[in-house]
Amino acid sequence: RENLPSHFKFKEYCPQVFRNLRERFGVDDQDYQVSLTRSPPRWAGSGHRLLLSADRTLVLKELSSEDVADVHGLLSHYHQYVVQCHGQTLLPRFLGMYRVSVDSEDTYLLVMRNLFSHRLPVHRKYDLKGSLVDREASDKEKGKELPTLKDVDFLNKNEKVFVEEEQQREFMDKLKRDVEFLVQQKLMDYSLLLGIHEVERGEQEEEEELEEEEPGGGDEGGLGDPYGTSPEGLGGLLNSYRPLGPGEFDPCVDVYALR
Repeated sequence: RENLPSHFKFKEYCPQVFRNLRERFGVDDQDYQVSLTRSPPRWAGSGHRLLLSADRTLVLKELSSEDVADVHGLLSHYHQYVVQCHGQTLLPRFLGMYRVSVDSEDTYLLVMRNLFSHRLPVHRKYDLKGSLVDREASDKEKGKELPTLKDVDFLNKNEKVFVEEEQQREFMDKLKRDVEFLVQQKLMDYSLLLGIHEVERGEQEEEEELEEEEPGGGDEGGLGDPYGTSPEGLGGLLNSYRPLGPGEFDPCVDVYALR
């Protein structure tokens, strides 16, 4: 920070607390820094103050100063809960919070693990609350390329998500425990974000992308694989060096994923 120009300032909030949270979530500090800083992040959709790290493992959410105060107020309880549950939670995994000041204009950023896979694209997305009252996506939302659908849409499409019995039990245990924590904190506006990757569709899309790339003879624009295959950072295959097949994921990287 001593080498920063005078018009640029950077502040890390509660560094020891967030460092301990990263440790509880199994995130190595060096991998975290590489994922966060190696390449410029990209916007995660239009109209949202969300950024994706270049390897798609981290989400950076822009906060207001009021939001920062709210996170501060929750942080000690959140940290205690993460310690008690040994990092086994479906809640957002907070990894760092920062203030970036350029020419006295402040931007606040909260860094979290990406809820979705860093390499498997999401084909359908639902925001579920367990209620049918005013829980259908608007026509405008449904017209988007990847709309965020809701409970009524889930039922109307007769969607079902099948997981193994052991995974189902672990998932429900986490969900119930997380909801109890949110109730204790008197938090009410929460939901379950569900993303679905269709394996066969994903295979077909990957084949089409490879066919399109062949005439060009390489990587255009220097962006590389949009789903991140760098051996460094959180997007690398940290604990498994075998190639991943269709629909497969590394649970140490895609920490929320179920198959």
